[in-house]
This record gives sequence, C-alpha cells and structure tokens, in this order.
Amino acid sequence: MSNLINTEDIVSYIKDLVSIPSPSGYTEQAIAYTASFMEKHGVEYQITNKGALLASIKGKDDGKHRFLTAHVDTLGAMVKEIKGSGRLRLTNIGGFRWNSAEGEYCKIHTSSGKVYTGTILINQTSVHVYKNAGDAKRDETTIEVRIDEAVHSRAETEALGISVGDFVSFEPRVEETESGFIKSRHLDDKASVGILLHLIDLIQQNKISLKYTTHFLISNNEEIGYGGNSNIPNETIEYIAVDMGAIGEGQATDEFSVSICAKDASGPYNYKLREHLVSLAKENQVDYKVDIYPYYSSDASAAINAGHDVLHGLIGPGIDASHAFERTHVSSLKHTASLLLHYLESELV
Repeated sequence: MSNLINTEDIVSYIKDLVSIPSPSGYTEQAIAYTASFMEKHGVEYQITNKGALLASIKGKDDGKHRFLTAHVDTLGAMVKEIKGSGRLRLTNIGGFRWNSAEGEYCKIHTSSGKVYTGTILINQTSVHVYKNAGDAKRDETTIEVRIDEAVHSRAETEALGISVGDFVSFEPRVEETESGFIKSRHLDDKASVGILLHLIDLIQQNKISLKYTTHFLISNNEEIGYGGNSNIPNETIEYIAVDMGAIGEGQATDEFSVSICAKDASGPYNYKLREHLVSLAKENQVDYKVDIYPYYSSDASAAINAGHDVLHGLIGPGIDASHAFERTHVSSLKHTASLLLHYLESELV
C-alpha cells in the first residue's frame, strides 16, 4: 500500500494549512479547513467543545479502537500592551525564543475581524542610531510590532480597532525547493496534519478496510499543553501522536526519515508500541530513526497525564530548527505516511 502515497498531495495540504493563521486559541479557520476536507471525503466527524476536530472511520473490529492525533495550532502571540508610540508589545503563545521571530512579518487579528500587517522588531533596531543594537536582550520587554499604518500614539492605534488580547500570527513564508525540501514556519505540526489528511484520502479513495475503528483527532491546543487529553473513546487501546521529530546536535533524527520517539521530557513512551513501530519499519523498508527529545512533550503524553489507560506512542517527520524557521524533506513525509499506513493495517500490540 505504500506505493499509494503521494507526497505532492501531502505538500499541497501543508501549503494550505501553514497559510491559515492558527496560533493556539485562534484555530477556527484551520479546523474549518479540516472539517471541509472530512465532508468532501465522506468521513464522520465532530467538533469538540474545545474546538478540535475528531474524525472516525469504522474498522472490522469496532470493540477495540486506535487513536491518531496531529495538531493544527501553532506558535504565535497576543497583544499585551499598546505602547505610547503606537507600536505593540506582545506576549508569546507557545514556547519559542523571541530572537526566532525577530524581523518576521505578522498579522494582527482584531476582534472586529479586521486584519492589519506589521513587522516584529526589537525596539533598538537601527544600527545607525543604537550602538549596541546587536547586543540588546530579545524578550517581551524589548520586542515590539511596527504596524503598517500611520500611527504615532496609543490613541491612534486604538482607533484602528486594535486592542489588548488581539491575536498575532507569524507569516509562514512557505517554499518548496527543487531538491525536495519544504521550508516554512509552522511545520510543527501542520506537516503531520497534512500526512493524516492524505492517509484519510487514501483510505477512502481506495476503500481500505481498517482492522480496528480508528479516530483522527486534529487537536488545537497542543502548543499550550492540553490538545489531546480529552475526547478519547473508552474503547481506545493505542494512541499515537503524529508530531515533529526534533533535530539538533546529539539527536538521531534527520529530515529524511520518520522519527520514532523513545522518550521525551514527559518520560518514556510505551515500549511495546515503540518496538511494534520499529518492527513495521524494518519489515517494510521504511527509513526510521529512534530518538529522545529532551525538551518536548506531545498530545500523547498529555493524554497519559490526564489519566487515560492507553498505550501511547509518538512518531513524526524530522523537522529542522523547530519553533523557528522550520524545514523538512519530502522523503521524511513519505516515510512517516508509509509507517502510519502499515501501522493501521497491523494488529494491536
């Protein structure tokens, strides 16, 4: 079945998704995109009270269930203060460093629905004016948004309809290279959402009969810690979070294979389930890496912390420069999708 996987379709979904602003707490548009996909493909779904999407495909065995999740919410910010200059002070949404957002274009989403553009800058940007511009600390007190409007005071900015609590999203700048790389903000975790959508497409189009009833949660609060800790049916035996593999010095994960997580900051993932995934990868010539992510947690660990009695696992495409300007390769997308498809055709552990 792996030959059915089409990375062009996955990349198309990713491009669509990263172009929809969806910082945690402001995900309705992105969830609406996935809802439209489910309706088009005839998949039953519900929107949870917390605003996530839970889709379900019945399997041959409806007494034991599987659960896959990927999150559509991203990093972003919120207006903390309108400064006397008319520029905006921000508070971050999700765990990123301000230097990774400095110089990025952004959008300010007002409560009236009007959207303004701006640029995220340090308040001492010009080297012609500030001798120590490169040494100044980048944090919530020094980073600001320069709005693309003729404003010079708090009152003028407020007159635009901008207020404290407005969401701020970062431009993705998505690009696909001839060498097969996809670089963009928010590949964490919209790359995995694109993979799940493609798998659902394959299942429906090819009338693949799943061994077990399987649920697909498109969660919307993972970046703030609780996206996948609810709406898990009691019949669920296995729970796999499909989320990015972390790349860096000392890591095994790369941009060309699927990363299988053995442990993150929440502790070890289920050993039997991990070994099952490794075995499937070996049997089906799927390139994989087993890795440990030291400063990381997932929707699967959130489910365990919430007290759910499931076997939990974590796999995903390798993403370079996580929580900054991210990149992966189509081969990593393909190997991740392939492993998941073989997993869905396998027996429970």
